[in-house]
This record gives sequence, structure tokens and C-alpha cells, in this order.
Amino acid sequence: MSLRIGTRSSPLALWQANEVKNRLEAIGQRTRLVPITSDGDQDQNRPLHELGNIGIFTKALDDALLQNRIDIAVHSCKDLPTVVEEGLQISATLPRGDHRDVLVPSGDVQFLEDVNSMAVIATGSIRRRAQWLNRYPHHRLENIRGNVDTRLKKARNQGWHGAIFAKAGLDRLNLQPANMLVLDWMIPAPAQGIVAIVSRTEDKQIHAALQSVGDSTSFMQATCERSFMNRLEGGCSAPIGAYANVNNGIIHLVGVLLQKDGSEKVNIELSARINEYAQLGLSAADQVLKSGGNHIMDKLREDA
Repeated sequence: MSLRIGTRSSPLALWQANEVKNRLEAIGQRTRLVPITSDGDQDQNRPLHELGNIGIFTKALDDALLQNRIDIAVHSCKDLPTVVEEGLQISATLPRGDHRDVLVPSGDVQFLEDVNSMAVIATGSIRRRAQWLNRYPHHRLENIRGNVDTRLKKARNQGWHGAIFAKAGLDRLNLQPANMLVLDWMIPAPAQGIVAIVSRTEDKQIHAALQSVGDSTSFMQATCERSFMNRLEGGCSAPIGAYANVNNGIIHLVGVLLQKDGSEKVNIELSARINEYAQLGLSAADQVLKSGGNHIMDKLREDA
């Protein structure tokens, strides 16, 4: 019997699903892909935060899982709500790709050296927008939507100074522009670059098979970063970045919470023993809230 793998139909989603398919077939599991269209795929114009942001790329796959139309669902982990649908679980995550963001400029990048420049930058992410405006408050941010290839074409043809992308997506599709600039200062979305595999909690055999093809380090990173975001958000979509690095038995988390216009920011860096990876995200979020994050979240809720 073939394991039915639910996936969105974008080129990047299919790359991710085929990566899972190949890993499962390498251990003798027959599989087949089942493409499913999400709400986020149907509306390609409005900014993501205007669509509600929570579950817009994942709910259709969750529903298919709960209705037994598929056996597992493959997601970009950063798209998953921090609380998974009841009856479902993240069974495994694949080894992490590059977690960083990149700028794809349309020309030279001299404007980045001028703090008073009036450049136009495109992104559909409130996290990227807020961090960019915090660093370059005079720039104008434009919305950009679509799959990776579509956004690259828009970045070249819309007259913007540049557009921001996740490096992992460009790497996986082999679409890295020669002039892209890695934004080492920008803190990524929680679980950026991680592929998550979701299954029904009742399917013990499937869960075990998925764990055998998963990666424990990326699972710890995703759990830590997602718990940080979950504790901060409280049901409100917010500009939040987080990255957890695992090294020599220690997990180190860097996190940030901002106002949408970048005018206020609270950073955190915190470390813990590796077996405390889940609690680390919660502890870091609590420190952010005590250090001014509560004020930021109150304003974000007022503006929601």
C-alpha cells in the first residue's frame, strides 16, 4: 500500500514533498504525491498578514489528513501554526537548509550604505518588513506574493531596488541569483529552512516510519523557535524572528520582537543545555515580554 503524501503544488512545495518521498522509499516505503491547493495559493495578491497568516498554507492539508484523504502532509515548517490541529502531530523534520534571508537587488547596492536613502524594497513578510524598517527607516516597503520564480521575475521587472527571499528556497530550486546578498543581521522566521512532516496522532506505525527519516537537531531547533513564537503571539500575528543553534550539547537561541513599522524592537539571546530545548523558547519569550515586549504586543493587538 502506498503512503499518500499531501503537498501544495508550487515548485518549492513539490521539491519538499519529493525529498520526503525519496527518503521514505529509501527505507522501502511505497509512496505517491497528492497535490492540494491551499487558501494562500488561491489569493496571490493580498499581503499574507491580511489573509490572517495562521494556517493559510496548511489548513487544506490538515483537513485532508483529518478526513483520511492523505496519510501525511509535508510543509515548510515556518508556515505551520504554532499549535498543530487537534488530532495531528509533527512526526519529523528533515535536516535544516540555510536559515538565512537574502536580498536580491535589481542593480548595485550602494543605497545600503546611505542611511538616508529612499530605496524601495519588496517583501510579503511582516517580520522582514519590520526588521528592514528598523535598519533602514527611510525605505519604502512594497508587497510581493507568488511562488519563488514569480517573485524573482517581479524583483527584476517592477523597478524596485530589491526583494527579500529565504535562501533555502532559492537553494532548493537552484535559483540563486549571482548578485544576491545574504542578510546576516536579519533574524529568520521561526523554523525557516526546515521541512516538517505531519501525521495523525493515531497512526503509530506511520509516526515511527517518519521518525526514522527525520533529523533530531532540526526538530529541536523547530520546537525551540516555535515555542518562542507561541508564547509571544497570544493569538496575534506579530513580527517575530528566532534562530536556535545547537553545538556541543548547548542550544543557543537568538530572538526578536518588533513593531510592524520597525520603530520598536526587543532582542534576546539565551542558552540552555540541549535537553532543555523546549523550555528555552518559553524562557526567552518571557524575558522579551518583561523587557518591553508586553508593550509591543499590546500595541499590535490594538492595531489588529
